[in-house]
Amino acid sequence: MDFASLPLSPPLLQVLQELEFQTVTPIQAQSIPVLLQGRDLIGQAQTGSGKTAAFALPILQKIQLARRRVQALVLCPTRELCAQVAGEIRRLGRRLPGLQVLVLAGGQPIRPQVNALEKGAHIAVGTPGRVMDLLDREVLETGQLATVVLDEADRMLDMGFREDMERILGATPPSRQTVLFSATFPPTIEEMSRAFQKNPTRVTVVEAEAPPDIQQLRYPCEPEQKTSLLLRILRQYQPGSAIVFCNQKATVVELTQALGEAGVSAAGLQGDLEQSERDRVMARFRNQSIRVLVATDVAGRGIDVEALDAVINYDMPFQPEPYVHRIGRTGRAGRTGLAISLVTPRDERKVEDIVQATGVKLEPGSVEALPPMDAAGRMPLESPWETLLISAGRKDKMRPGDILGALTGEAGGLNASDVGKIEIQDRQAYVAVSKRVVRVALKALQAGRIKGRKHWIEWVK
Repeated sequence: MDFASLPLSPPLLQVLQELEFQTVTPIQAQSIPVLLQGRDLIGQAQTGSGKTAAFALPILQKIQLARRRVQALVLCPTRELCAQVAGEIRRLGRRLPGLQVLVLAGGQPIRPQVNALEKGAHIAVGTPGRVMDLLDREVLETGQLATVVLDEADRMLDMGFREDMERILGATPPSRQTVLFSATFPPTIEEMSRAFQKNPTRVTVVEAEAPPDIQQLRYPCEPEQKTSLLLRILRQYQPGSAIVFCNQKATVVELTQALGEAGVSAAGLQGDLEQSERDRVMARFRNQSIRVLVATDVAGRGIDVEALDAVINYDMPFQPEPYVHRIGRTGRAGRTGLAISLVTPRDERKVEDIVQATGVKLEPGSVEALPPMDAAGRMPLESPWETLLISAGRKDKMRPGDILGALTGEAGGLNASDVGKIEIQDRQAYVAVSKRVVRVALKALQAGRIKGRKHWIEWVK
C-alpha cells in the first residue's frame, strides 16, 4: 500500500510526497484506516515502526484549524519522547496554516506552557505528571478533545503513571477516540483498555526478522564470569559507542559502577532516573563523551543514536522480539553492525527461540582469542570528550555557530578540532569539548559572553 491510496487531505499527501514517504509501514497500513473512521485502537508496535505517523496523520486530518482549542492530546513517558513526537507532528502538518502543537512536559518551567495554552493550540503532547498539573490548575481545557493517544503505555505504567493516566482519561469527554500503543501487553494494559476504550480494534505488528548487515556473535560463559568477559570484549572491539542491555534495573546500577572502576567511560540508564538526569546522560552519549551506555529495555526505549558501533546483550532477553529490537540499533546508514550476546547455560533455550524466529544463527565467538585484562583488572576505554551545558537554546536564538565562535574566538582560543558535536535543545545546549582543554573551555565560557550575553555554564559529569 502507498500513502496516495489513503483518504488523506491534499496538504498531507503533499507533505508525504515532499518527505518521500511512499510505502506505508505495516503498523500504518493497519492503523490509519481504522483511526480515520474515528474508532478506538489498541496497537502493539516497537519504537521505529512508524507508529507516530500512524496516529499523527489521522489527528491532522481531523483538526479544525479555525478552532484554537486542544483537540488532540498525546501522552508520552518522557520529555525526550514528547519532543520527538511533537517534532514529527509539526513536520507532517507543516502545510496546515496556523497549526499549533505544544509540548507539555516536566523538567521545564510551567509558566510558558500556561501562557501558550491561554493563547490556544490544536494539539498537545505531554508527560502525565505535567498534564495532570495543568489540569489541576484548570488551564488545560479538555472539553474539545476529540482524540487521546497513550504512546508507549507500558513504559508509562512502569514509571508509576497509572493513576495520572486514569485521572487524565477520566477528565476527557466520553465521546473521545482513545488510541493506545504499547510494545508489550501486561494485564494492566488490558485492564486500562477495557476501562477506557470502546470496542477497540486490535493491531499487532511484531518484527521478528533480524536486520541485515549485523554480525551476530555469542560468547559462552558462566553467570559469575559475565563482567570480566564483557571487559575483555570491550578491549577486543574498542567500540566508539555501544549499548549494553540488562534485564533488571539493579544490574544496570551494579554493572555501570563495575565498568567505571575498570576504567570504562560508561553511564547507566534505568527507569528510576529523573528526566533531567536522563537528558544529560543521553546528550553525553550522543556526543560520545560516554562510550558505553548500560540500559534496560524499558529505559532504552526511544534511544536513537547515529553510528552505534555495537550492541551487547549482557542479559539475554526473554523473547525474540526484544532481541531484534535491541540489535536493530546498530548497523544503520549502510554500516555493518555488531551484536554480541553473553550466553550462560540457562540462556541456551532463549538463543534457540531467537534463531528459530529470525532464521539467523548467532556465530560462536572465541573466548580464548579475547585479550586478557591488565594485572589490576582494568580495561581502559575512555572517551576523548567531555560535555559542557549552556543555559540557552533554540528558543533563545542560540545556534551552533554562536557556541563554536565563543570557543574558538579570541576569548576561548580553542582550535576547531577541540570542539565536537554541538546539540541545541529548546532552552539549553550541549557541546562536546576535548578532555585535555575542558577546564580552559569552561573558564572561557563562564568568563565570556555568547552573542553578547552571559549564560550559566556547567561541566556535565
